[in-house]
Amino acid sequence: MGSIKDNLGKLQKRINDACLVASRKPSSVKLLAVSKTKPSGMVQEAIEAGQSDFGENYLQDAMAKISEVPEATWHYIGAIQSNKTRDIAANFDWVHTLASEKIARRLHSQRGESAPPLNVLLQVNLNNEPGKSGVDEHVLPSLIESTLQFDHLILRGLMAIPQKSDDVILQRDNFQKLAELQVTIQQQYRLADFCELSMGMSADLEAAISAGATWIRIGTAIFGERV
Repeated sequence: MGSIKDNLGKLQKRINDACLVASRKPSSVKLLAVSKTKPSGMVQEAIEAGQSDFGENYLQDAMAKISEVPEATWHYIGAIQSNKTRDIAANFDWVHTLASEKIARRLHSQRGESAPPLNVLLQVNLNNEPGKSGVDEHVLPSLIESTLQFDHLILRGLMAIPQKSDDVILQRDNFQKLAELQVTIQQQYRLADFCELSMGMSADLEAAISAGATWIRIGTAIFGERV
């Protein structure tokens, strides 16, 4: 496997090519480097290669990296339990996995008064898969309405991890479903900032971009296999 800089270059080319096919501007798709289990030195190497946004699933692992690399923009992309909200609210810039009013309320109350509002995306369980995080589509309206009351949070869009498939048509259909939900919500609630779609990974980024993804989450293809 190549260097982190080389890997980022190859990924950016894939993103640019996918944007060209989809008639989108490459600047409309942002790369989220999933740095879970990787040391802060690798994060620093990626920053030196031009990467700015990093995603973490494991809070304890992330906290050390955030203190060592404060110049990065940090995104929490793991399931959120109540005992994690204080550290997430205090240390992250984005949360991609909000899935309950209880967690929204805690993040709001624990976000520092002097900090800007926490950018949050609502995680949707697109295929109603048992055991997978995220809310069902029919629960979204009540979660949105409750979250809009919390001024230390700002609703930015939707996130999903669709069921795995090698079928490009099925991949695109799943992503398109999330994209249509995002547009419906944005229009219904008149949310100017509700424009983000966190969807797509290494195996399906082309399908995600064709459906409107604005954040692509990639880990192994940048940093190598987990140790």
